[in-house]
Amino acid sequence: MNSNDRLHYSHIHSGGNGYYRQPRGLISVSGGEAVQFLDGLISNDVKTLEDGGQMHAAFPDAKGRLIAVVRVVRQGEKFLIETEDATRQKVFDNLFRFTMAGDFFVEDLSETYSFIRVFARSFIPITPPFTEFDMSYGTDYLVHSEDAFDFLGELKYLEAVEISDDLFETLRIEAGIPLFGKDIDETTIVPEIGIDDMISYTKGCYIGQEIIARIHFRGHVAKKLAGVVTAGGLASDGNVKPEQELISPDGKSAGRITSVTVSPKLQKTIGLAYVRYDYLAAGTELLAGDTAVNVADLPFI
Repeated sequence: MNSNDRLHYSHIHSGGNGYYRQPRGLISVSGGEAVQFLDGLISNDVKTLEDGGQMHAAFPDAKGRLIAVVRVVRQGEKFLIETEDATRQKVFDNLFRFTMAGDFFVEDLSETYSFIRVFARSFIPITPPFTEFDMSYGTDYLVHSEDAFDFLGELKYLEAVEISDDLFETLRIEAGIPLFGKDIDETTIVPEIGIDDMISYTKGCYIGQEIIARIHFRGHVAKKLAGVVTAGGLASDGNVKPEQELISPDGKSAGRITSVTVSPKLQKTIGLAYVRYDYLAAGTELLAGDTAVNVADLPFI
């Protein structure tokens, strides 16, 4: 972490605010059969979403594996589907193929809105209009491109600092935010992500539902995304790194690390990892190479 990032990191963790701009996908779904079609495609129950409400959900494939993690916002009879830029096209294609099957309309609004992620330890009085998602680390905002300049001006007036890509990587791992292509991908079974509120087990059939329900009703997943933290402080030997296998004290494979950073606040190397069920309890000691790590609940901070 360079000196500027260290200053910004200290600013945020001392009660200040920071913002990070990144491309995201935003897909609009409308039509008289929007609820019916969406309920057959995503893991959460769209029927329960009231006007102005929002929910996490996943698009699974027929084997219960992940196509995309999304957030759904209802605006009257229209639904906004927000997702990572890496899964934007997959979500659009997955939805658009049903537009000829009924009263169902899909539009890609990704270029019309700006996505601004604000890391804040206190309330920020920002002037609407925008769509916001309250998160453990602050707030994510969807702002119309025409309003983005004024929105950023308000953030700067409130002494918010702009976060670099490197600093965002540290902050997102501290916050336990998985990234598609790094921590989650097409091989991930949806319940392995550990976001429990994005799956409804009562709404009925949807693509991948049989596999996801079977995992739930048998009791648990085989592995789940969790945190790992060096047991003795900062690791200097480089064993705590992405794709490093985790080994139990008795020599069994216990999982795999996906993302790693050094947390200045914790003064430890931390990472996201898939940990096998038998080792998921917080505090369980594992080995990454010859470095001892402990399993931790997410978020770290």
